[in-house]
Amino acid sequence: MPNHLRAYRRRDGFTQGQLSFLLGAYDAATVSRYERYVRQPDLETALACQAIFDVPAEEIFPGVHASVEARVRKRASLLLDRLAAEPATPDAPRIKARLTAIAGGEESRFSNV
Repeated sequence: MPNHLRAYRRRDGFTQGQLSFLLGAYDAATVSRYERYVRQPDLETALACQAIFDVPAEEIFPGVHASVEARVRKRASLLLDRLAAEPATPDAPRIKARLTAIAGGEESRFSNV
């Protein structure tokens, strides 16, 4: 999965060892694995990178973000199909509207949170 971790690390002048320390990782090899797309960051690592570089995690790790987003869209579409076969509930219109937005890829940027 493509990411921009190396570019942000170099932009700010950090070595892999220094970034590893900031991330609380065992050694510089961990950062190297992220940079070479051998390993995907967990949530804590992605959020730590966001805090370190002052850039949204989805911009540092766009490949991971795109992959996760695609899987969620597919599951939203499947859930819409399931709900169509079930009896309606009071929340059904709101849920279906949100699932439709997710499945269609509409950008919400955390509205209605």
